[in-house]
Amino acid sequence: MTSIIKFTALSGAKNEEPNCYLLQVDEFTFLLDCGWDEWFSDTIIRKIRRHMSQIDAILLSFPDSQHLGCLPYLVGKLGMNCPIYATVPVYKMGQMFMYDLYQSHHNTEDFDKFSLDDVDLAFDRIIQVKHNQTVHLKDKGHGLSIAPIHAAHIIGGTSWKIMKADEEGEIVYAVDFNHKRERHLNGCSLLESLSETSGRSGIAGPARPPQLLITDAFNASYQQTRRKVRDEELLTKIIETMRGDGNVLIAVDTAGRVLELAILLDQLWNDARSGLGAYSLAMLNNVTYNVVEFAKSMMEWMSDKIINSFTDQRNSPFQFKHLKLCHNLGDLAQVSNPKCVLASTLDMESGFSRQLFVRWCSDPRNSVIITGRSSPGTLSHSLMSNPGISSINLEIRKRVAMFGEELDEFERRKQAKKAQNKKIIEQVSSDESDAEEKVPAMKTVKHDLLVPSENAKKGGFFKQAKKTYPMFPYVETRIKWDEYGEIINPDDYKTADSLLAEKEIIANAKEKVEVEKKAEAEKEEETEVPTKCVRETRNVEVKCSVSYIDFEGRSDGESIMKIIQQIKPLEVIVVRGSPKNTAKLADSIQKAFPSSADAVKVFTPAVDQVVDTTKERHIYQVRLKDSVVNTLRFFKAKDSQVCWLDAKLDFSESHVGALDVLPGQNNGIAAEPMEVDLPAGGYGQAKDTDDARKDLIPNLVPMNAGENSGHRSYFVNELRLSDFKQILLKEGVHAEFIGGVLICNSSVAIRRTHQGHVDMEGCLSEDYYKIRELLYQQYAIL
Repeated sequence: MTSIIKFTALSGAKNEEPNCYLLQVDEFTFLLDCGWDEWFSDTIIRKIRRHMSQIDAILLSFPDSQHLGCLPYLVGKLGMNCPIYATVPVYKMGQMFMYDLYQSHHNTEDFDKFSLDDVDLAFDRIIQVKHNQTVHLKDKGHGLSIAPIHAAHIIGGTSWKIMKADEEGEIVYAVDFNHKRERHLNGCSLLESLSETSGRSGIAGPARPPQLLITDAFNASYQQTRRKVRDEELLTKIIETMRGDGNVLIAVDTAGRVLELAILLDQLWNDARSGLGAYSLAMLNNVTYNVVEFAKSMMEWMSDKIINSFTDQRNSPFQFKHLKLCHNLGDLAQVSNPKCVLASTLDMESGFSRQLFVRWCSDPRNSVIITGRSSPGTLSHSLMSNPGISSINLEIRKRVAMFGEELDEFERRKQAKKAQNKKIIEQVSSDESDAEEKVPAMKTVKHDLLVPSENAKKGGFFKQAKKTYPMFPYVETRIKWDEYGEIINPDDYKTADSLLAEKEIIANAKEKVEVEKKAEAEKEEETEVPTKCVRETRNVEVKCSVSYIDFEGRSDGESIMKIIQQIKPLEVIVVRGSPKNTAKLADSIQKAFPSSADAVKVFTPAVDQVVDTTKERHIYQVRLKDSVVNTLRFFKAKDSQVCWLDAKLDFSESHVGALDVLPGQNNGIAAEPMEVDLPAGGYGQAKDTDDARKDLIPNLVPMNAGENSGHRSYFVNELRLSDFKQILLKEGVHAEFIGGVLICNSSVAIRRTHQGHVDMEGCLSEDYYKIRELLYQQYAIL
């Protein structure tokens, strides 16, 4: 891929922060995921906001908050309106993740980062796609296409492939994938998926090596236990705890990995040999029922075993026989003890998992099982790092009922507000009565209007999109007749004053309805007990057993290396992972391709560091000044336009780190190679240096008088003599090939030289000048 390719990590580079990256391909900029951490820090938001005007599309990989947590804030609060692409399960389950995350915080604190309306607004903008479906981008992305690839880990999980038309190589963004087959998901196979999408895009044969692979080092040093050993460990822990009359808390996510655990545990409870049928099993989060119903509706996204079982026998693994669905602690209280509870959230910073831990941790009979790793500083990470901890300081957040002076003050404010609304209703009713006295009640008149033509805009240098004038829908009504003729419609004879008064009546009526609805809502709220949020820091004794059992569903370091060796990318960017894991994966990749012919360039950027992986190093970005654009003369050459450009580079007003892309290779501007004095290392090296000039984007400014010495003429086109022969015949010129030379009217010879040039020989005559004019018309002459 000979495009300009620049990669910038906004989060998740040389650390284990959420995934959020910018990828620029020519003039088009992708935002690869937009994860948010457990504390909703403003750091990621500020970085995305700084580049928000440049983002043209968002690609979402997984539905959890580590990959799309910022989306409701970006769309709902900041007004981001670019296209957002995700698979159907990421769309549905992502909503469940965000609903549960909001409600988990709202139940215990005044949460204002985003609202449920923000979640709905954000997910309504998502364009839903299927795995291996090729999507061709438009406008600025013309010539680019994207394809989601099955990545497993979570239902609908996606690796993204970015391709450019008529060019070899592509960009693959693959993080957190899982190559192992599980109970509810097939394992991913990047090599097979790349081959399939290549075939769909019209490329025959095996898949070519990707030009660039972006992958993570989160599990670079991690070795997974065998699935059988892991399941036995989980079963043993649950049985030991419940036989000791204790409860088991399993911290899980909302709508991702919880599906794998739910299927496993329901199967264990259904097995009479396990002895678990006498105990209770429950799943607890704010959207439990919706998660299970969505899972039932997305069987085609799951493993082959589940699909075949459902197709042949209509068996669904989500028709749970023992798992009880709970939405709050009141529902859970109805489940008899001892019980095993799958509770969100995974990090235990909010949600029912944190509340149950506070309740159960002081009882030595209980157990807490953590199924995945989270960021340092979270409760889950603290318990994993210190398995023998005896006490821990926790901030206890809860919503409690108001009482005393606070309740009285709340009631006074509510009564004052109620009186104000009542006054507004009375005023609206009075205005409506006055209007009704002046004008009798009439039906609303609907007019079909054609918007008048606007002044035509002058044509510019750049192509303008065609506009059509909107028209209100017109419905032709049947004319009714009686014995006296056409029936008269009184509405056709209304005066302007009556119409204006009628509009006022309608507006007042609407306002009255809205106020009444608001009053009814406040009346319903009167039955609810007013609440407030309180916080306190408490030292909590940890007497229960705490254990970590890996149910993350990610490929380990050894498997990642084998997959990279299979697909053989030309360049690799390593993201999300500790500095140690990042360095280890980069070193392993370089050792896996030792020969110079197979050498792979590996980049390990830090946050805010720009990596330029442009393949053709003579391509640079520049800015065109208006004074230069106004002097350009374009000539048509096939499907594009070209021109000659005489200008010089100016660094005096250059911008650092800008992503603006100016006319370059793909817009047909031809220019002689220019010697540019660049700093050592060029644009393409991701080095820690204070040399700011490596990210400068210079301006192209007009040359002064005397500096431009002119240039020889250039003929832009690759003319085929066979095609030119047909043109001559249409113009009445006899032409035929003799020994590879095109003879025209027996007087002019046209031949192609070994250097590819076209030579024309003959006696000066009318035929010679006519044929030469026809030949010149086939070129754009600069």
